[in-house]
Amino acid sequence: QASGADRMISMELHAGQIQGFFDVPVDHLFAMPVMLEDIRSRFGITAGDKESGKDVVVVAPDAGGVERARAYAKRLRAGLAIIDKRRTGPNVAQVMHIVGDVEGKRAILIDDMIDTAGTLTQGAKAVVDHGAQAVWAYATHPVFSGPAVARLEESLFREVVVTNTIPLGQAAQDSKKVRVLSVAPLIAEAITRV
Repeated sequence: QASGADRMISMELHAGQIQGFFDVPVDHLFAMPVMLEDIRSRFGITAGDKESGKDVVVVAPDAGGVERARAYAKRLRAGLAIIDKRRTGPNVAQVMHIVGDVEGKRAILIDDMIDTAGTLTQGAKAVVDHGAQAVWAYATHPVFSGPAVARLEESLFREVVVTNTIPLGQAAQDSKKVRVLSVAPLIAEAITRV
């Protein structure tokens, strides 16, 4: 604003309330349409088919992500599970238990960002320990700080899908587990509509 911007387009703010700190209009976009399209294609889920998402469960990695996970589960007609965890220190999480049924299902952990990947990788282990047949991660912002990429490489995730809101470092680019989706068409459409 100080440099003259009179409108802002953002992608998945960590807290929606951040919009209130601006005196100009804020278009707060979500990566959900891009993610849903990819999930439907990868997991063979057909929109409108009540049975196609039956063996899929969307997992919230913490209580804060329940609303997001519920929105995905509803649109995919999939199950919903929540990981109940307690933090033992900054950037350190300990998984306690899982609320919901993941046994024999393909589990998708959904989050807005991956920072150090501690919560997510512990979540993947907990989901598999509770009987999930396989686990994937979908997150909008690949912050990937510190040991994140190494943790993801050693994790039980089949694949970690992120968007291009943050350029990947070399280690993440080289990772066979990390795949990037583009949100460019979403932002371009918002600009066109504005």
